[in-house]
Amino acid sequence: MKDDLFCAPLPKRFEFDSQVAGMFDDMLARSIPHYQETLKLASHFVAQDLVGVVYDLGCSTGNFLATLAPLLPDNTPLVGVDNAPSMLEKAQEKLKTFNVILRCEDLLSTPLDNAGAVVLLYTLQFIRPLQRQALIERIFNALKPGGVILVAEKMMSLDRILDKQMVELYYLYKQAQGYSLNEISFKREALENVLVPYSLQENMALLEQAGFKQPEVLFKWVNFGLLYARKT
Repeated sequence: MKDDLFCAPLPKRFEFDSQVAGMFDDMLARSIPHYQETLKLASHFVAQDLVGVVYDLGCSTGNFLATLAPLLPDNTPLVGVDNAPSMLEKAQEKLKTFNVILRCEDLLSTPLDNAGAVVLLYTLQFIRPLQRQALIERIFNALKPGGVILVAEKMMSLDRILDKQMVELYYLYKQAQGYSLNEISFKREALENVLVPYSLQENMALLEQAGFKQPEVLFKWVNFGLLYARKT
């Protein structure tokens, strides 16, 4: 389904409900620059020297797991976690031919047994800021030695002028994908205080303070990026 959710102001607070789930893949493809390339990059680096179970926290409709699964042996355990049943229904349809366990649970407390890789793609930005450090620390503690974390996020800049320029360029990108100025404005209003982006520096600090050494930027386009870190 085409994403037309924000053709008018939302009558309620933004939620990942059945209406959003039905058009979510189109929303992702048109709203996140280089989305497919980010999935491929994350999948490649997860598949290298994997030491345990792969957890996709905030798996939504299962796009990352569908990209990753063909790169791994058939018996590799993959777990997708999301707290939105409608999203998991879409993921189940997409992943039915793969060895994937889908869990409808709170990713802040879901078990991460035998974790070899934990992926949060555009997920952390929806977690309350006060809870983010504790989540990253829990992931670090759960990962086996050699395990990895990958985090993709929308990011802000600490330079106010640059941040404004980055946002303006991003809006031009969205217009090129077919979104109207009204849709862009209504979405920005709907996601205010729901999606709270950190800067690149703040996201890197979350990883470092949790214990990850030398986190790296695998990819960045203006105000979107993919980060990688390994537990040594």
